[in-house]
Amino acid sequence: MNARQDTALQDSAKSATLLADLRTRFSGRLLTDESDTAPFLLDWRKRYVGKAMAVAQPDSTEDVAAVVRWCAEHRIAVVPQGGNTGLVGGGVPDESGHSILLSLARMNRVRAVDTINNTITVEAGCILQHVQQAAREAERLFPLSLGAEGSCMIGGNLSTNAGGVQVLRYGNTRELCLGLEVVTPSGEIWNGLRGLRKDNTGYDLKDLFIGAEGTLGVITAATMKLYPQPVAQVTAIAAVPDPQAAMKLLGMAQSRLAASLTGFELISDYCLTIVERHFAQCRRPVSTPSPWYVLLESSDSESEAHAAERFEALCSEALESGTITDAAIAASIAQSRAFWALRESVPEAQVLEGKNIKHDISVPISSIDRFIIETNATIEAAYEGVRMVVFGHLGDGNLHYNVSPAPGVSPEAFMSNEPAINRIVHDAVATHRGSISAEHGLGQLKRDENVRYKSPVEIALMRSIKQALDPQGIMNPGKVVG
Repeated sequence: MNARQDTALQDSAKSATLLADLRTRFSGRLLTDESDTAPFLLDWRKRYVGKAMAVAQPDSTEDVAAVVRWCAEHRIAVVPQGGNTGLVGGGVPDESGHSILLSLARMNRVRAVDTINNTITVEAGCILQHVQQAAREAERLFPLSLGAEGSCMIGGNLSTNAGGVQVLRYGNTRELCLGLEVVTPSGEIWNGLRGLRKDNTGYDLKDLFIGAEGTLGVITAATMKLYPQPVAQVTAIAAVPDPQAAMKLLGMAQSRLAASLTGFELISDYCLTIVERHFAQCRRPVSTPSPWYVLLESSDSESEAHAAERFEALCSEALESGTITDAAIAASIAQSRAFWALRESVPEAQVLEGKNIKHDISVPISSIDRFIIETNATIEAAYEGVRMVVFGHLGDGNLHYNVSPAPGVSPEAFMSNEPAINRIVHDAVATHRGSISAEHGLGQLKRDENVRYKSPVEIALMRSIKQALDPQGIMNPGKVVG
């Protein structure tokens, strides 16, 4: 046996002893077999593969605290994970193998629903769709809605400050959260589940942890806002000649529908083309060909008739002014779902199409048309034949701005251009005073890129907060801030 083999055996024995001790500290599951841990160590996009000593799945907040205390005691990294649906590698560990992946999946209880206070308190492992269902059963609305809602978890939504399709009306996850329960890097429990809409008793600590991607502590539960269920919802798809017309339609919709306008999505023709190519059941409902489309939805508190009347008036005005060239209004819930399926199938259609370069960016709404026109032109001039896959939440300035290779170009050759294309896109975002991450977070994918666009003052403040709350640097290392 050589020295390297001997060291490996010693490390393995030490690790086994440590894990045996960890097993005594909490209730729940501790997974150590490679076949059991593998699904937790690969990110959703299959871009990052990490290593971990084990996967811990605690049953309670006290168990989470015990695991974190053990990690702090042994200076072992903690990587919190929800549904593992993230797109920037924020929920998987590095390749060192010196970490515990902390899965919150078993902490999935709805603790309380308060219909008078219009709040719901849920544990971090609650799947988003289950939170929505619990609200519906109480005749309330929990408005956070996104493509991964059948598998993503509320703790992950909070950790990335997820957005989704109703930000225009209800705001990001941050705006929907009233209180948090958090395990700190030292293993203490902060119970901030107050459910208050007014509380000026010092720093708003919950906002430190929302969007921090597990780098400052582990979110274990949250108190979230609920709303009255709308009496009626109306959905339409409109054909528009260009992004500028879409922005004009947004202004008209906001003027006519005001706060009842809950969704306003911009979708390029190419997006719908690839959706139709891969999903036979998906067909665009308008007959007039158009380079761009808008999916818009309103939620009405009066009646179906009132909602339909306002929507029809909006579409008539937009057609008469030439703002839109065609429109289809959903005549049933099933048709409305079919409209949304077109939009929500775009990311999966992209995967089926093959490799592409993704960007989750935001710019001021007033800059969106110029950003798309100028940035498309720059990329298409530099990389002939590329296909621009552009869609997103026009109502709040968030675009999923993606680039697919020209026909016949190998995936490897195309992906070698990723740094240069990222630089074009992110420089354009900076020119328009936008953000290189609107709703997916930074994770490990954009951590270093963020330094290029954040001011030195901002980066220094972020690092100071990280150092103050996590002096050992054990919380999700390598993510968000270096």
